[in-house]
Amino acid sequence: MALRRLAGTLASGRAATAMARLNARHPWSHNDHFHSWILANLPARRRAALDVGCGRGELLAALSPRFAAVHGNDADPTMRETAAARCAGLPNVTVEDGAWTAADGPYDLVTMIAVLHHLDVGPALREVRRLLAPGGRFLAVGLAPPRTVRDHAWDLASIISNPVIGFVKHPWPSTGGPQPPPFPVRDPTVPFDELRRIVVDVMPGATMRHSIGFRHTIAWTK
Repeated sequence: MALRRLAGTLASGRAATAMARLNARHPWSHNDHFHSWILANLPARRRAALDVGCGRGELLAALSPRFAAVHGNDADPTMRETAAARCAGLPNVTVEDGAWTAADGPYDLVTMIAVLHHLDVGPALREVRRLLAPGGRFLAVGLAPPRTVRDHAWDLASIISNPVIGFVKHPWPSTGGPQPPPFPVRDPTVPFDELRRIVVDVMPGATMRHSIGFRHTIAWTK
């Protein structure tokens, strides 16, 4: 984030504007990019899955053929409506409102994509631990503000790789210009190292890694 703010000040912001235009010509979803990572790390037992903050339902649809039941939850009514419409033809998928912490479980998989930084991290992770069946997996993709040299290095790698990945995923230029995010956004406040301490305290043995797309991954097996 600091590097992105710095780009916004260089040459009166022209560097950031040029990068934004380039990325808008070849857009790609940083969140959807990690669906393949989730699908590659599913638990062996696949009875029920819960996607917290399911958004537009893309991950729900991808999990549907792999689990007996897939449940999505989102606090935003527009997101729930979009997800329900996307999954209307999938009888084993349900999209629910209300507090996700009220779910009964147990689940063999709980996922969060760009959701954890919207929550009170410690209590949220304890709820995930409660909801998971023994052997169940928690797979999360998150955001954290960069603080350390390593954080900034990954931020720089994301800045550089972003247009390259966009060109590979979306080679034909889009003419629509920069588009606002289709879902509610919130800047993260808990740095990576602090977040990792909380994660490992609640979920001993969890792995947390930086990744491209200004994201990190969390994986834990109960």
